[in-house]
Amino acid sequence: MRVLAVIPARLASIRLPRKPLREIAGRPMLAYVYEAVRSCALLRAEDVLVATDSEEIAALCRERKYNVILTSDRHRSGTERVREVASSIAADIYLNIQGDEPLTRPEHIAALVGLMADPAVQVGTLKTPAAGEDVNNPNAVKVVTDASGRALYFSRAAIPFDRDSTGQVQYFKHLGFYAYRPQALAQFCNWPESALERAERLEQLRFLHHGIPIHVAETPFDTVGVDTEENLLRAEQRLRGR
Repeated sequence: MRVLAVIPARLASIRLPRKPLREIAGRPMLAYVYEAVRSCALLRAEDVLVATDSEEIAALCRERKYNVILTSDRHRSGTERVREVASSIAADIYLNIQGDEPLTRPEHIAALVGLMADPAVQVGTLKTPAAGEDVNNPNAVKVVTDASGRALYFSRAAIPFDRDSTGQVQYFKHLGFYAYRPQALAQFCNWPESALERAERLEQLRFLHHGIPIHVAETPFDTVGVDTEENLLRAEQRLRGR
């Protein structure tokens, strides 16, 4: 089973311009992501690459001996960028590891690959117990799953709703790491945006809308997705603490 880990990275972020190249503790953010993915023993060196539309990012990758491929500047999401890579590089499983996740760990990658060991799983992702500060934070996506670990729903709202205010509800934060089989990835990019996806601004809801189960593995390792200056500082504090 060939697993190809793709790290989409672009400079044109609206809220945090040039974010893959922003430095955290003296190193570009992208370096933390790439080196964490590469350190997973389940992947070969040639099966980790950066997909970008930026020559500047590509130059950084070449300087650091990272595998890199230049892709179209018309993609609306990292998933579409991964799909372009899939159209030219064959694999059994494609991982989508965003370039703005500097707290990525090899354990995240191993958990994703472990999910896909079951040939029935078409799409996989991760969750972690939500910190109290994330429960009502719309920038921290919550997920609820069924007894077999399949996602029932993803939301920016606090789900499930603690109707009786017991304080005993367990909340899980969704981590934006994905694994796809080629057919599921192709279908996703061919389907139009769904109404739920549009309402929540969460693209993974497109799979659920079309009846494709998303299997979710739990990890104890939280991350900080960086899309604001505040998140950049949080990530730096966490990395220095690590």
